[in-house]
Amino acid sequence: MTTDDIGPYSNYRLTVRLALLNKPGIFAKVAGLLAEEGANLGAVDIVSANAERMIRDITFDVQNEAHGDHVLERLEALPEVNVLSASDRIFLLHLGGKIRVQSKVPVNTRNVLSMIYTPGVGRVCQAIAKDPSKAYAFTIKSNSVAVVTDGSAVLGLGNLGPAAALPVMEGKVMLFKELAGIDAWPICVATQDPDEIIRIVRGIAPGFGGINLEDISAPRCFEIERALKTSLDIPVMHDDQHGTAVVLLAALTNALKVVGKRMEDVRIVVNGLGAAGTACCRILLAAGAAHLIGCDKEGIVLMGDAEELRACRTDLHACIRRDQPRGTLHDALKGADVFIGLSVGNVLNREDLERMNQDRIVFAMANPDPEIEPKVGDEASRIFATGRSDFPNQINNALSFPGIFRGALDVQASEINEAMKLAAAEAIAGCVPAEALSEDYIIPSVFDRDVVPRVAKAVAAAARATGVARRRIRIDDDLR
Repeated sequence: MTTDDIGPYSNYRLTVRLALLNKPGIFAKVAGLLAEEGANLGAVDIVSANAERMIRDITFDVQNEAHGDHVLERLEALPEVNVLSASDRIFLLHLGGKIRVQSKVPVNTRNVLSMIYTPGVGRVCQAIAKDPSKAYAFTIKSNSVAVVTDGSAVLGLGNLGPAAALPVMEGKVMLFKELAGIDAWPICVATQDPDEIIRIVRGIAPGFGGINLEDISAPRCFEIERALKTSLDIPVMHDDQHGTAVVLLAALTNALKVVGKRMEDVRIVVNGLGAAGTACCRILLAAGAAHLIGCDKEGIVLMGDAEELRACRTDLHACIRRDQPRGTLHDALKGADVFIGLSVGNVLNREDLERMNQDRIVFAMANPDPEIEPKVGDEASRIFATGRSDFPNQINNALSFPGIFRGALDVQASEINEAMKLAAAEAIAGCVPAEALSEDYIIPSVFDRDVVPRVAKAVAAAARATGVARRRIRIDDDLR
């Protein structure tokens, strides 16, 4: 499928097999019905035909599931037309799952069987038992990541549970493989008890080189990540927090270059202090932000001078005063240079943005609906960005996690630390050439093939510089 295949309702594309009486005018009735319903007609294919009837597959876009059901009901009611089947391309794409395991060596002789399994494999097991570090050389550990979820915060859909989270984890695994060559594995656990999740991940950790925590709700995600980072000697990262924060910092770094302002001078308002919001605050403070205000549904709950905030950035929750708000979000925006939204849709209007300083930067990252209507946000801002792919400047954590884990795995890092995340942000920002920077181009595309290797090299170098790399490689070597 190419971008030419994608229509305005491409997330709700149906392919319907129809049996039509084989006489003039019947298909015209079908096309007319779709036009009446505002369903965009796409491909039309003849499956078979005889003197009495014709079987056609027609593809069309609808607005949503309810609209699709309504169109199918109307098609069923057409005289001389019979709906034989209907399929949704999204569900077809997921049919049978989206990933599979594939052997690196074909098992086609008894000799090969004896080497990859018993008795030959026993020698490798004994070697690892004597020296556990050899697991990195002789097993998948060196290139494998567990993508772990309890399904408590699936996308923006809420607590759907582990089974419903599996399609998202499969998609994450695909991105690891396609973008960074990493073999990742979806691990959906049937518990939402933090202690039990910690126990499970500790138990499976020997088979993996890294742990990616995903779609686990706050505040439990903080406790889980903290405990695993403390007890495991492999990288652990909650991507909803740190992946988002890294890409945000990269985008803001370039946005500030465009408007000619400095990180230490600008007044930044962050709205939404959940998992992603607090991580974004921490990385901004680490990058030099000195004037930061944090808002949540209670209002302004995070505020202080630069020294106070930086002192508690490793445990930002200690500085959040939810029971003592110091004003509203609208108050916070007065005189602000940067707004970062990680909250809910449509909480701002044009007047709110006009309270900010000139050359304002607005990152409205709530999904699927940004904090302000995109057309208004774009018109009222010098630079406007969202988390969506249908507008310029998409802030997408797929720009960060593949390269971060690639770099960490390549040097067998024991953790992903602050220096590595800052290096990743700098590398992502650097993927946009200085001469190409503009209001509509502050962040590279997720399909830019330079991103992962540049991020991986920067992360590996930072791991070595901070003493958490266990495998020494030359940073100018080609990383996998």
